[in-house]
Amino acid sequence: MARPLRPRRSVLAVPGSSPKMLDKAQGLPADEVFLDLEDAVAPDAKAGARRNVVDALTTGDWGGRTRAVRVNDLTTAWTYRDVLEVVEGAGEDLDTIVLPKVSTPAHVGWLDLTLGQLERALGLEVGRIGVEPQIEDAAGLVAVDAIAAGPRVEAVVFGPADYMASMRTRSLVVGEQPPGYDGADAYHYPLMRILTAARAAGVQAIDGPYLQIRDVPGFRRLARRTAALGYDGKWVLHPGQIDAANEVFSPSQRDYDHAELILDAYDFHSRVRRVGAVMLGEEMIDEASRKMAAVVAAQGRAAGMTRTSVFTPPA
Repeated sequence: MARPLRPRRSVLAVPGSSPKMLDKAQGLPADEVFLDLEDAVAPDAKAGARRNVVDALTTGDWGGRTRAVRVNDLTTAWTYRDVLEVVEGAGEDLDTIVLPKVSTPAHVGWLDLTLGQLERALGLEVGRIGVEPQIEDAAGLVAVDAIAAGPRVEAVVFGPADYMASMRTRSLVVGEQPPGYDGADAYHYPLMRILTAARAAGVQAIDGPYLQIRDVPGFRRLARRTAALGYDGKWVLHPGQIDAANEVFSPSQRDYDHAELILDAYDFHSRVRRVGAVMLGEEMIDEASRKMAAVVAAQGRAAGMTRTSVFTPPA
């Protein structure tokens, strides 16, 4: 089935072991909230966290936000029970599953088959629950083309901390440049590699978290880096990061208005006047301009923006 294009400017992580935080998250303005059963939950708390997550999904008011659950990775003893209990208990109220530490497309294939069996057994729409694989090591990055093109995939997520460990990066500050690496971006290659694979597969690319949760200027700086590349959003670990993410991954009002004008002008001239290259004010626009404008306009619409200018066809 065709995958929905969901807003993911801000993707909020919430520990499944904290009913208080699960409740609070429902009132926050994040585009997506994922209820975490993996790194944010201690081993002895996994079973209780599953119950908390099911309860939060089925009884909470998520206000139209995308509802996701991050299960444990497939090298652990918990993944199967995570998927089984969450889907059996809250499958109708679940939009996607975040699958961490994906190093091979077989991981996505396993989750697709398991979800399909559960959906059929439970009478749910087959294929409705999406998948968000996390690329967190060298093997995952090498296989990212096939992973991004896998069944049910809606977005590919960069996991910087585990990736840094996999690459033996000499730094303990997630996302910041390693000491001694001057004049370039140590993460440009994995970021672009993931973005390219995601775009080739027609899915979204999401940047991982910034762990210095009270350093909002630092978060904003790194978010601007990946937004400039073309990423659709970024994980947030603290409510104070949400507004910054929503702002950075939304177009400016000026750019949004201009994109809508380009679309209207191109449509008029190509459809009514049957020409493919025309002037919009002092700017020449053509099919390439339309494609670029369509991206910005879609981002603005997904962010709920309202245009403030109207195209007037020339006489």
